[in-house]
Amino acid sequence: MATEIYRDAWGIPHLRAGSVAGLAHAQGLVTARDRAWQLEIERHRAQGTSASFLGASALPWDRFARRARLDDTARRCFTDLERRDPETARWVRAYVDGVNEGLADGTAPECARTGLTPGRWEPWTPLGVWLATHILFAGFPAKLWREQVAAHLGADAIGLFATDGPGTSGSNGWLVSGERTVTGRAVIAGDPHRWIEDPGVYQQIRLSCPDFDVVGLAVPGVPGIAHFGHTGTVAWAITNAMADYQDLYRERLRRTGSGVEALGPDGGWHRAARHTEVVEVAGEEPVEVEVIETDRGPVVIGGPEGLDGDPLDPVGPPVAISLRYPPRVTGDLGFGALLPLLRARRVADVDRAFDRWAEPVNVVQAADTEGGVLHRVAGRVPLRAEANRLRPVPAWEPGHEWHGWQETPRAGLTDGVAVMANQRGPAAPLGVEFAPPHRHDRISTLLSGRERWSAADMPRIHTDTHLASAAPLLDHLRTLDALTPEAAALRDRLLAWNRRMDADSADAALYSAVRGAVVRQLAAHPAFAALATPPAYPEVFRPWLALVPRVGFALEHLLRAEELYEIDRPSAVRAAVEEVAARPPAGVWGDTHRLAPRRALDPETPYDEPGLSGDHDCVLSTSGVPGLTDRAARGPAARYVWDLARREDSRWVVPLGASGVPGSPHHRDQLPLWLAGDLVPVVTDWTLLNKETDV
Repeated sequence: MATEIYRDAWGIPHLRAGSVAGLAHAQGLVTARDRAWQLEIERHRAQGTSASFLGASALPWDRFARRARLDDTARRCFTDLERRDPETARWVRAYVDGVNEGLADGTAPECARTGLTPGRWEPWTPLGVWLATHILFAGFPAKLWREQVAAHLGADAIGLFATDGPGTSGSNGWLVSGERTVTGRAVIAGDPHRWIEDPGVYQQIRLSCPDFDVVGLAVPGVPGIAHFGHTGTVAWAITNAMADYQDLYRERLRRTGSGVEALGPDGGWHRAARHTEVVEVAGEEPVEVEVIETDRGPVVIGGPEGLDGDPLDPVGPPVAISLRYPPRVTGDLGFGALLPLLRARRVADVDRAFDRWAEPVNVVQAADTEGGVLHRVAGRVPLRAEANRLRPVPAWEPGHEWHGWQETPRAGLTDGVAVMANQRGPAAPLGVEFAPPHRHDRISTLLSGRERWSAADMPRIHTDTHLASAAPLLDHLRTLDALTPEAAALRDRLLAWNRRMDADSADAALYSAVRGAVVRQLAAHPAFAALATPPAYPEVFRPWLALVPRVGFALEHLLRAEELYEIDRPSAVRAAVEEVAARPPAGVWGDTHRLAPRRALDPETPYDEPGLSGDHDCVLSTSGVPGLTDRAARGPAARYVWDLARREDSRWVVPLGASGVPGSPHHRDQLPLWLAGDLVPVVTDWTLLNKETDV
């Protein structure tokens, strides 16, 4: 049969082909037509060449990508895939052929603005895109922050700042089994929390051929449907397991003529791989990058001459820091799971497919039409010393090697329900820092509020705005007396507040203003002065090292700790309340809490959109940075409801639209629905779709 491209009323592509390879080609083709600029951005990020057309602002990432050897790792993984799983390798090649054909059809407006000519995708480029998207996903730079905290405040202080902070992606996900639904069949719902990007990080799509017919959320640039899918008889979804599976090693390096050696745990010096690469920078001179790799992994900070001010031992021998991450070690990115997921018919099939999953480490929920359910962790987490999980460890000392892989835990349902929101749960043995339990507890409470649920009921959970993490600050407010009349009135108003972060709430705006002032008061205290200026690590790691965001996201812990380095927290809260009472915000929460998507071009141009409801610890998790900005760059990158009774009763939405082409009618047509918490239907009847073309 001919390969056909259909669209629904929202411009979402529905693809039908006579073979798996033909369908992969069509997916690559339609993705290139809809997301050409995004695909080229991602290809260049994976290669470490984005500064060649974006300029010096992209140079920090390109340096990191080169030094971490992302492109080379993707090549290695594809070579291994060809050897182990030639069918999947051919499928990836077919997708790449489609991308190249689609990119040749025309040029995105952004390409014309920057003078970028779309280049050729290689067979390993989708693996590079996947790796570049997820290399910072598990937040290994948090180990640099913990090192700073331990060095200046002591190891006991690390827990005070434990949180899913500004650099970590999370998700909500819940599974309601058939015994708790009106249809007798399961419902799976949730929303991945990522940086909101324009174009979006998720692509709504349908893939149909004689082998399978799947709807789901694809990652542009990667074939298949990895994270969220519904085959008609089984559906699955994931949340970030918050596992720790990447290690940082402090390396002692020395130059030997034209080479470099690294001190190993056996006490001997071992030759490290070394070469230089040149990064082109638009409008500036090219930059040379030295790439070094030890037996542990690529050096991502420093070099043989050491760090610029080693925070642990400024007078000792020079050190650098290397990164060890599973795909670099194994040559496997887990792409062998993707085709089996598309072909899955039952929960057991999904389970077997996720046995082949590698990165990132996720909690999986799945259900099928026969009543089967699944709740498990999937991915590779190395077995190694506990110290590796916490901070950078010395490469020259024995005991920090990897010794195989941890078994991924499994869990069941409670009262017919499973909820995951990045809290300590099945993945607890695999991680160090997890999200506070507020989102998990709130979803569980809402689900317990009725005996039977339907797919149509789920958006009320997606959009819940109750902020349980407000309690510690409000408890401090309750103890204050001898305030000015204006501050006393503000205190009383906040104590009567319903704790909902609704866009039209003036009380939510007042709470946020007081919270931000408290964060700044604490961050400015001399006890934290040594953390205010982080070491001169590469810029790409700065989000994990900035003090104010760290205080903002850990405020609950800092306010509840029995003792906090002799910081007078009641006085800090008092000063914050008086500050806000003197200059209270004039409007409502949505006046300042607005969407700020990431864009490669014009990143500082604000969106002129209605305000957002929600906050970091709400189920409706729309995250600003307390103490710095209310603007939200992170939030639900999609919402989905998978109905196992009738797939056509499933629903989904993305923040902007199906198209990444500015000016397209489907570039931002889902935004009003996303803002309102509404979803669009998943269309499964081909006669209700508009045929665009045969390929």
